[in-house]
Amino acid sequence: MVTAVYPGTFDPVTNGHADIAERAASMFEKVIVAVADSETKNTLFTVNERVELANHVLSEIKNVEVVSFNSLVTDLAKDKKAKVIIRGIRAVSDFDYEFQMAGMNRQLLSSIETVFLTPAEKLSFISSSLVREISSFNGDVSEFVHEAVVSALKEKHQ
Repeated sequence: MVTAVYPGTFDPVTNGHADIAERAASMFEKVIVAVADSETKNTLFTVNERVELANHVLSEIKNVEVVSFNSLVTDLAKDKKAKVIIRGIRAVSDFDYEFQMAGMNRQLLSSIETVFLTPAEKLSFISSSLVREISSFNGDVSEFVHEAVVSALKEKHQ
């Protein structure tokens, strides 16, 4: 059984993230969506809120598990016996950073492979930071995120 880890901040989880998770779930027996609990990132949602939202949004995908982590992703992969790290790439500009990260992760854990997935074209421009910004001005983000995320964003921006 091949397990893959899909790490990210997911602040909040978007339709693009869900698309990548679904694509990964069709390729691997188990996909662990790993929500980073990083103190260096100034997130809108707490790690528990982000895990709860991701669980809700991804609940239809049976072979996806959502966890939080506050370690190196390679340590999480080792703990979960994952062989693959999934990374989403929206544009060519993402590739340089992701390529460096993949190389560093392989240096830290030689058995790990990184698989880059692209979301559906209609979702390729969506980013969590843009969703947060639009939402902060009471803009309609319902096209970019699950209805549970829309509600959570409205609650945060009251």
